[in-house]
Amino acid sequence: MKYLFILVLLLVVASGGLMGMVIVLRFVNNMTQTAKVVPGERVFRMPAGVVPRGGALIPPREQRDVAARQPNPIKPSTESVAVGRQHFVTFCSPCHGPEGKGGVTGPVATKFIPTPDLTNAELQKQRTDGYWHSYIVAGGAVMPSYGEALSTQEAWHIVNFLRTLAAR
Repeated sequence: MKYLFILVLLLVVASGGLMGMVIVLRFVNNMTQTAKVVPGERVFRMPAGVVPRGGALIPPREQRDVAARQPNPIKPSTESVAVGRQHFVTFCSPCHGPEGKGGVTGPVATKFIPTPDLTNAELQKQRTDGYWHSYIVAGGAVMPSYGEALSTQEAWHIVNFLRTLAAR
């Protein structure tokens, strides 16, 4: 009787251990097979033609020539420039510097490729408002995309502020 009890006890312990191993194996295997999601990374591609609620269709960076033809829907005003300045200080000044002079005036730019001088009147003449908006929202070769951090209207306010930099 004593041996039968030990045998049953071993069978119960073995089946419990086997079930525990199955659970651990499924958990570990599932964790290694799932997609890695980095913060700030979009998990899935949006279907073609989808427009965010309250937003506008933003051409991708590969279609910058299409985006460059977009007119600025927000008229330059003191309020617009003030809002644009606030967003410029938050998002742009770490690389372009507080005055937009570029080079290595921003604390981040000292570690990377020097940024362009946004106060350069010739550069401002070459670029349309739509181009600047596209560059802010979709990003560029080195510049990151701020399309998920800024609304379209906020990006247009930054464009209005950029236009005042060349006048200085």
